[in-house]
Amino acid sequence: MATTEHPPSTSRLRAWMLEGLSDMGKHGGHTGPHAQPEPPHKGQRWWRVMCLTGVDYFSTLGYQPGIAALAAGLLGPIATIVLVIVTLAGALPVYRRVADESPHGEGSIAMLERLLSFWQGKLFVLTLLGFAATDFLITITLSAADASTHLVENPHLTSALHGHQMVITLFLVALLGAVFLKGFLEAIGVATALVGIYLALNVVVVIVGLYHVLTAEHVITDWSSALTAQHGNVFVMIGLALLVFPKLALGLSGFETGVAVMPHVEGDPGDTEEKPTGRIRDTKKLLTTAALIMSAFLITSSFITTLLIPENEFKPGGQANGRALAYLAHEYLGGAFGTVYDISTIAILWFAGASAMAGLLNLMPRYLPRYGMAPHWARAVRPMVIVFTLIAFLVTWIFDANVDKQGGAYATGVLVLISSAAIAVTIASRKAGQRKWTIGFGVISAVFLYTTVVNVIERPDGVKIGACFIAGIILVSLLSRLARAFELRVTSVTFDPMAERFLRDMATRKTRIIANEPGHRDKAEYRDKIEQIRADNDMPEQEDFVFAEVTVTDPSEFEASLTVRGEVLHGRYRVLTLESASIPNALAALLLHVRDLTGCTPHIYFEWTEGNPFANFLRFFLFGQGEVAPVTREVLREAEPDRKRRPKVHTG
Repeated sequence: MATTEHPPSTSRLRAWMLEGLSDMGKHGGHTGPHAQPEPPHKGQRWWRVMCLTGVDYFSTLGYQPGIAALAAGLLGPIATIVLVIVTLAGALPVYRRVADESPHGEGSIAMLERLLSFWQGKLFVLTLLGFAATDFLITITLSAADASTHLVENPHLTSALHGHQMVITLFLVALLGAVFLKGFLEAIGVATALVGIYLALNVVVVIVGLYHVLTAEHVITDWSSALTAQHGNVFVMIGLALLVFPKLALGLSGFETGVAVMPHVEGDPGDTEEKPTGRIRDTKKLLTTAALIMSAFLITSSFITTLLIPENEFKPGGQANGRALAYLAHEYLGGAFGTVYDISTIAILWFAGASAMAGLLNLMPRYLPRYGMAPHWARAVRPMVIVFTLIAFLVTWIFDANVDKQGGAYATGVLVLISSAAIAVTIASRKAGQRKWTIGFGVISAVFLYTTVVNVIERPDGVKIGACFIAGIILVSLLSRLARAFELRVTSVTFDPMAERFLRDMATRKTRIIANEPGHRDKAEYRDKIEQIRADNDMPEQEDFVFAEVTVTDPSEFEASLTVRGEVLHGRYRVLTLESASIPNALAALLLHVRDLTGCTPHIYFEWTEGNPFANFLRFFLFGQGEVAPVTREVLREAEPDRKRRPKVHTG
């Protein structure tokens, strides 16, 4: 019984895991097994999607006031005002422009991808994806670690949970993955509830904190006196606040995820994929509303925590370390409210990884499978959720679930992506001839580049971790591309009217095609080629041929459609011209298409390529050329397992 029941259960599991993928390429699908993305689900209202990206952005309130106090001391509120100015005058305009330029969720990476082609473009995108992976994955692990810290540091639970932070963090990461295995809509629903509760509780804490600051007049007086005594005048304070700003960069963490989840914004009924006007408008609302809410909370929370919490409590081991607002909740609103606040903070910090997971699931499948640098199943949501969850386990273990150890990598990922976005919109403005916007975005780019460089110098571990992610992505991508080298990857084949005439004529007799590398395309070239093929294959003169000529476009591309054009040269030679990233793939797709349309098995004739076979394979792998004959045959073998139906390859 076990053997008869096992295959159906395996099949059901596979169908569930790969839900949303098509089975193209099976049972004669000559365009190859190209997995299509899961059909987009119905969009959500912009404020609900804001809650999804907000679990990352707003959750930084759990630790941002403490970071500001540690980095700037008494200058924390002033340094936070600098952060808010950079947010509203820098990051927000940049990402509103990104939403205009890239409304399908690819973000600034897609904008920069258009500037470069060939392999340098692919490697550049893979590098940016490495930093995006650093940002998003560290968001998942750092937020889960911070949630477990809040749980362990709760006065009622410290004795029971002390020493178990690693286990708790791994459990929270696994629970996040389970939510995404269940479904995306569930994630948005959970995020909306968590953000609503968390912001409401923070409003209470901030109001109570401001009340205590205002009613205890000496607090403000003591702070201002100490500030003046330490730093002298306002200009020195502002200068120092600018210098410590890079350490506060985690407060910018929500913008990249904001545009990454953009495809989930509902938009207007009249929106099209080419012009999603409503989606763009509502995404701008999302970004602006989130930035304004966060700015208000950052300024007020930094002010009350700096004035009301003793400086020693912010340091490692102190009760306010990494949980400044939670400290005030317990101090001024009692243990019951403080525990409720802790639970809310733990929940939103745990779920902060949801926006990062959504960003990963939207970003990676858009690039890697298209480049041939990931398996087909990488376009399905559930397998990728499992992969990202396992990587998050590894990162958590490497960093011992420690928030401080991951902060440098997190900030580096955030700043590199924001800097790339600023540069992308600067270039876009320049191309559009918008001089004022170009200058404005250029200044913003300089600010973010400076911040990135300072952060890397102060915390080089961040760029080292980012480099590990980049190296890992490039290595896995190249291995995947190598494993898929002989895959038929032409998505569709279309013939122009002249090529269709050739096809109808070929259907009346045996189809013989000569693969020709075009040279001068004079009469002698085609006459000599036919004579050579006849001599090499000992064929009679009455046999008729059609030439096939492939021009390589961008050899770094993996998947593409194929258009076949027919022309008659010198009054007698029929030539099919094709443009493709790979000569063997184009010829194999042509042969299979001819077979399917005519019902006849075509024959194709090559001459051997001179040179070292390994060097020729590298030429094929990198430049789409090289040893064409055996590679074409191998592509056909993988695409058509039935030898009787497989087009015939002749080489002489």
